[in-house]
Amino acid sequence: MITAAVLERAAGVRHGFFTREGGVSEGLFASLNCGFGSGDDPKRVAVNRTRAAERLGLSGETLLTAYQTHSTGVIVAHEPWPADKAPRADAIVTRRSGLALGVLTADCAPVLLADPTAGVVGAAHAGWRDARAGILDAAVETMVDLGARPAAIVAGIGPCIRQASYEVGREFHDSFLADDPANADFFRPSTRAGHFQFDLPGYVRRRLERLGLTAVAALDMDTCADERRFFSYRRATKRGEREYGRALSAIALEE
Repeated sequence: MITAAVLERAAGVRHGFFTREGGVSEGLFASLNCGFGSGDDPKRVAVNRTRAAERLGLSGETLLTAYQTHSTGVIVAHEPWPADKAPRADAIVTRRSGLALGVLTADCAPVLLADPTAGVVGAAHAGWRDARAGILDAAVETMVDLGARPAAIVAGIGPCIRQASYEVGREFHDSFLADDPANADFFRPSTRAGHFQFDLPGYVRRRLERLGLTAVAALDMDTCADERRFFSYRRATKRGEREYGRALSAIALEE
């Protein structure tokens, strides 16, 4: 389990960005695969999720994840829900202690947020689609509705695909620049003509800072390049592998 210093300093908050190590799954899912939708044995996934929750000092049934759809949907968690009845959303927020809010990723950026003074935490799944569409804006807005202040929110951007591993085409590049010419900061030319390398965590970080957050940190870890520690959708796709595991990132208010 990896932690971010900016969140470690948040009193009354527990968090963790989990690697693929320390679980019971096998093969392509080895070993701490926490995604029920991955094609892995659901019983193994349940064991893995319980292990992860226990690392945070909580029980397995308190770990909440959503059915992620690369949307701007945010759910406010008041109580646990069954894993097979997870709501469709790409961010979860709460002010209730003892609930672990989780996101599942395999190259997308997991973002954990906390206003320790207001006692509000959140977890967001930020792939390029949902980040561009405004999932971070929606998550912060919902936290504010629960009493948080943007300037008091601290955010950790977890392991995700980094710029060196993220090649995109010209259409992708041009669409981001059409949104904002300043987005050119997140692209550099690739070795292939007409292609670029995209800086996802840099883009996510700026989106958060423009929302008024002043303490935002991104972990310098590339999920695509580090097979030993991380699952990766892009790596699996390049190999022609149809299945891949999902890593968990989670945050909770202490009881």
